[in-house]
Amino acid sequence: MKNRVNSLWTLFQERRLSRRTFMKSCVALTAILGLPPTMLNTVVKAAETTELPTVIWLHGHECTGCSESFIRSSSPFTSDVILNMISLEYDDTLAAASGEPLEEHLKKIIAEKNGKYILAVEGGVPLDENGVYCTVGGRTFKESLLEAAKGAAAIIEYGSCASWGGIQAAKPNPTNTVSVSSVVSGKPIIKVPGCPPIPEVMTGVVMHYALFGQIPPLDSQGRPKQFYGNRIHDTCYRRAFFDSGLFVEKFDDDASKSGWCLYKVGCRGPQTYNSCGNLRWWNGLSYPIQSGHGCIGCSEKGFWDNDVFYKRLPDIPLANTITTADTIGTVAAVGATAAVIVHGAATLARNKYIDIQEEKRLKEQGLWDEKKHNN
Repeated sequence: MKNRVNSLWTLFQERRLSRRTFMKSCVALTAILGLPPTMLNTVVKAAETTELPTVIWLHGHECTGCSESFIRSSSPFTSDVILNMISLEYDDTLAAASGEPLEEHLKKIIAEKNGKYILAVEGGVPLDENGVYCTVGGRTFKESLLEAAKGAAAIIEYGSCASWGGIQAAKPNPTNTVSVSSVVSGKPIIKVPGCPPIPEVMTGVVMHYALFGQIPPLDSQGRPKQFYGNRIHDTCYRRAFFDSGLFVEKFDDDASKSGWCLYKVGCRGPQTYNSCGNLRWWNGLSYPIQSGHGCIGCSEKGFWDNDVFYKRLPDIPLANTITTADTIGTVAAVGATAAVIVHGAATLARNKYIDIQEEKRLKEQGLWDEKKHNN
């Protein structure tokens, strides 16, 4: 008899859930993974045939904010991901067990699932003083990380701490904290930066691997393209004000109350890649710009050292050029003036054409009065 695959579809059958419910879940997963509708059949097939993955989640030099974000995912719900879609075998923050039994279980899973598990890592890796600044289970985090990474099929760096080193790596970086990829090599690594990342981005990345058994397409910095393919600036609902040169100068001015562009008060949307503008936070309710605060670029490398948060960026990248906040309004005004001139010329030409056609029609009917029209 052929062995039954422990897939998502198998799980639905065990729970006595209908095929219709399964298909609806596949539609939702296709959307949250940023895949086109034409990929639905591929997602369904993967959900029917792919073994659900084992996940080991380590915590390093961090504040646990990424886990706090993760448990607030609503599409899919984190509870569904943890209890039904993956096998989360170790997480010293979410685990019911603790101490020696939990650490022994970690060693057991690493041995039994060698080469088959996903290693999720939250937090940076301190290197100074032999890594003593972050110790878990009686061992330095660096030691635990290297041991777990050996048998991992892929590694997910959750948050800006794991991806870039984090706030603790800010100058002068007294603990010499670095990213996970600075310590581990030779493994497929997915960076999911953010402080913290968006909940649905976190669940979406692990579900992509759970369904397809491979990492999603990545950009040049190792981030999933479906979630980090656009700048905040590209999906911002205030973009029209930016294009018109209408900026907030102070957080309490009339422009701020009217919802104008926040670029001049420090918004880093033009250089930050993330999904805040389309996915947003808390079931799509809002995100910093919608709340009236500029983007601080928390998913970008070294955002904590990139100038003052409330000081505007020196340049604005536009199509094939670079301009500044002082000139964008002028550019927009010149463009608007040119458009008015062109529109006026076109209107004048159109009206002249109508007059000529009307004159021709009246002459053909013998109704044209030369004296009247010359006056």
